[in-house]
Amino acid sequence: MPRTLNGMTRVSANRFREDPGLFYEDFEVGDIYEHWPGRTITETDNIWFTNLTMNTHPLHFDLNYAAQSEFGKPLVNSTFTIALVAGMTVSSTSQKAIANLGWEEIKLPAPVFVGDTLYAESEILDKRESKSRPTAGIVRVRHSGKNQDGTFVLQMVRSFLATKRGHSVVDEMRERMG
Repeated sequence: MPRTLNGMTRVSANRFREDPGLFYEDFEVGDIYEHWPGRTITETDNIWFTNLTMNTHPLHFDLNYAAQSEFGKPLVNSTFTIALVAGMTVSSTSQKAIANLGWEEIKLPAPVFVGDTLYAESEILDKRESKSRPTAGIVRVRHSGKNQDGTFVLQMVRSFLATKRGHSVVDEMRERMG
């Protein structure tokens, strides 16, 4: 069915269905996607994530300890930064993917603090047909996270197995739903 609105597919006269994510065929090496919206990090985000992951470093949750550090205040847990930026990219990149295959080159060039707003973008680095799955391909992307000042706080490369058009769970569900 023809697309008629950005991110929406017409399914009948006055009905549209959201269509996030891309199929393997949609990725073009060199394309850059700017993900929207950004996300402001709260103290609750940092403390809950730190507790959930059993990270006991006081730099993330002890105000007095953090005040004595070179940063003068608590740092946001770096694995939260990774998870947040990765999550911000899903609807535009891997919403229809089968699985993540790997993470590499994770770099955290600047600290992140409570109150920072992060924005993400993804650059398509490479794509190739899967050797073991003819209905899928492997896509490599560089995800970058910037704060509200445009400072890069994260860069990482992720590979995922992307479905080809007509072979995703979304396609199967649409057939059943009509």
